[in-house]
Amino acid sequence: MSKVLRAGILGGGFMAQVHTRAIRSNGNDVVAVASSSVESGTKTAKNLGIGTVLSTWQELVASPDIDVVHICTPNEFHSEMAVEAARAKKHIVCEKPIAVSYSQALEIKMAVEESGVGFAVPFAYRFYPIVRELRSRIQAGQAGPLHLIHGNYLQDWLADPEFTNWRVDSASGGESRAFADIGTHWCDLMEFMSGDRISRLIANTSRAYDSRSGRTVSTEDIATILFETELGASGTLTVSQVSLGRKNQLLIEFSGPQASFTFNQERPDSMLIGGRSSNQIVTHGQETMSSGDARRLSQVPSGHPQGYQDAFNSFVADAYSAFEGDVRDGLPVLADGLRSAALVDAVLESASTGSWVEVRSHKYDSSTSILAR
Repeated sequence: MSKVLRAGILGGGFMAQVHTRAIRSNGNDVVAVASSSVESGTKTAKNLGIGTVLSTWQELVASPDIDVVHICTPNEFHSEMAVEAARAKKHIVCEKPIAVSYSQALEIKMAVEESGVGFAVPFAYRFYPIVRELRSRIQAGQAGPLHLIHGNYLQDWLADPEFTNWRVDSASGGESRAFADIGTHWCDLMEFMSGDRISRLIANTSRAYDSRSGRTVSTEDIATILFETELGASGTLTVSQVSLGRKNQLLIEFSGPQASFTFNQERPDSMLIGGRSSNQIVTHGQETMSSGDARRLSQVPSGHPQGYQDAFNSFVADAYSAFEGDVRDGLPVLADGLRSAALVDAVLESASTGSWVEVRSHKYDSSTSILAR
């Protein structure tokens, strides 16, 4: 039987709820929480049934009763918390973006490599069974060499100019909002499924509203990106948090000479395979999946939907297995968080200069398995 790991949650918002459910679904314990204040932590603990409220995040990170630290706070705190957790020899699950700047992401990389702890990033859309099936088929060459990759990630939660939260503030969320918050999900999923990477891009960012609730806004509502990949595909991406009627439409289409493959996160139980004479819809299920990894992640009988929380539960299960030495294919780790930071950096630079920008590329230290791609 696997060891039960003890988790501590930093933050008390929506993602703290998602993380807590995922930890418990896999038989591990949530033993403590620390939030922006004792009052906030107490409220979170009561709502989620967590037994211990700690007064500061430093106290939680230092606690000998905690094996894994989950960082679910505003982005401005991620790097400091992650560095201290690594120094305290705690495994880390850190929400993305892992830092508000590329230089901060490199500081995390240094601390994690020095300590040898595990580090996982919740790019949880990777854990839909259909995503693994689509990945397997594309990388087996069923589409042929990809020549076009395009899509969008659209939300509407900021379509009202009076609505705001900490993400809108560049001090709390970072200089990029829409791309850093959701565009990085699209890029991670696209690169994961295709096995290809964005090599260079040109980006434009814009705002639907220059102020919200009387406060000036400097972060973008919309990002549009034209890109090229290392293997020669062309691509486009539209990111928006002000598109009415779209809640979380992460849509990606891969086009090759033999077929096209389309995934839509708002309908995650199926994919569309496009052909010259007919199209095919493939649904998830043990009898429809050709990929062993997809079958592993198909946890309910065919015809029963699996959703976002199920995908997140599977992410945490694989992360905790990796922390215990069993690294499974497809787990998003520190290298993927650093890759995301490089993409944000490139988008901001391109939007500022109006020029094509090369995306930084790295050779990652693979001496520690949790850091290897």
